[in-house]
Amino acid sequence: MAVSSAARLVAGIQLTVYGLDELSPDQPAACLWLFHGRLSSQRAMQPVAARCIDAWNSQNKHGQAKGLIAVSFDQRNHGGRTVDAKANQDWAGGNESHAADMFGIYHGTALDTSLLIDHLAVALFPHYPARIVQHLALGVSLGGHVAWLLLLHEPRITAAISVIGCADYTRLMADRARRKGRASYTRAGEDGSGFVGSSDFPPALVETVDRWDPAGVLLRPLREKKGLNGYSSLRDVEGCEGELGELLDKHLRGKTILILGGEEDELVPPAMSAPLIRYLKDASGETGWWRDRGVEVAEQSYAGVGHAFSEQMVERAVGFVCEQVSRGDLSISL
Repeated sequence: MAVSSAARLVAGIQLTVYGLDELSPDQPAACLWLFHGRLSSQRAMQPVAARCIDAWNSQNKHGQAKGLIAVSFDQRNHGGRTVDAKANQDWAGGNESHAADMFGIYHGTALDTSLLIDHLAVALFPHYPARIVQHLALGVSLGGHVAWLLLLHEPRITAAISVIGCADYTRLMADRARRKGRASYTRAGEDGSGFVGSSDFPPALVETVDRWDPAGVLLRPLREKKGLNGYSSLRDVEGCEGELGELLDKHLRGKTILILGGEEDELVPPAMSAPLIRYLKDASGETGWWRDRGVEVAEQSYAGVGHAFSEQMVERAVGFVCEQVSRGDLSISL
């Protein structure tokens, strides 16, 4: 499948834009933002860009109202933006500030995306009215973390796919410290209670993560009562519905998320996001206490798959993108 690609410099960041040549004159378009994994680069996202655009154009051959483009760029300190390659490594790779470095990188990439959304239309369509009417995000691994941040904090991203990503950075890093035998995990006991606030996950990082991380934001009232896991059943919500509902309304109302994971993934285990995902499903489901807010949470884990974007996952992701583009309206999304 041949899909056009073009390099563009937008707001000082080098982008690759897929599918521009396939747009008809004056055709409005949805934009799919693509995010690669740690130790990779934007080039890794070319195949999925081509698959999504080809699938959408194939099912809408006869004068579709909306086109689809995709945009990729190197995450901070990756690919052509690399400043210090060691900062991309984990603890096993000799990077003692792994937790702080990784969160800063993908948090920064999410902020870059909001900036790029502001400037993309004028860079691509300088002689036309704004033509981008919908924004979606798809990220793999580290990019999956980005997708979660954008879903929560960027109002113009209305749907996201997190592939082998995580919505709970604190639990993910605590689990990784346990697996790597870090002293920060075992120092205060076998339960890892000493990890949060340790040199591996210092207090300043805790504060930043709690302001931006999905679990840190959405489960904050529950974590103040129950600790790191935050949520296990609807009983935990009793007495907190008002505060929790305000957070959900602010960050997720009207949005859709697809979570894809490998059951054998030991680097980013699906279990790390499980309390938050269970909470979101319980809250927004047909009988949930926060239902009828236009929120959809879909999740699928794949047997026999580790930390990989398998063909089955790709097929599900492509189908999801086409579904979301077909559902989006034609009003301008600046």
